[in-house]
Amino acid sequence: MSWRGANGLRPWLMQRLSAVYMAGFLLFALGSLAGASSVSFEAWRDWVGQPLVNAAMALFVVALLTHAWVGTRDVLMDYVKPMALRFPLLLLFALIFLISLFWSLRVLFSVAAA
Repeated sequence: MSWRGANGLRPWLMQRLSAVYMAGFLLFALGSLAGASSVSFEAWRDWVGQPLVNAAMALFVVALLTHAWVGTRDVLMDYVKPMALRFPLLLLFALIFLISLFWSLRVLFSVAAA
């Protein structure tokens, strides 16, 4: 069975890998928060401004939105049968997720540049 011939394998794998990354990043973030000497906006900005943390957080956003897209797409494909309704809903969610991605990356990169 080839990668392309495995119907549903790619979305399943994308969702599982994104979940593993998100869990790992959340453990890292909680560990960093627990070890922080102070919890304030300035401390958060300094932490997120570190290049590796900023890149890891950007990957977290990508993983989160990938995870959300696969789940949303599967639910819409399973439960919204009329194509005239399903297609606009898929477009709407895709647009929402893309806007969320660009907004999140803009915020992250503005923190890194500051």
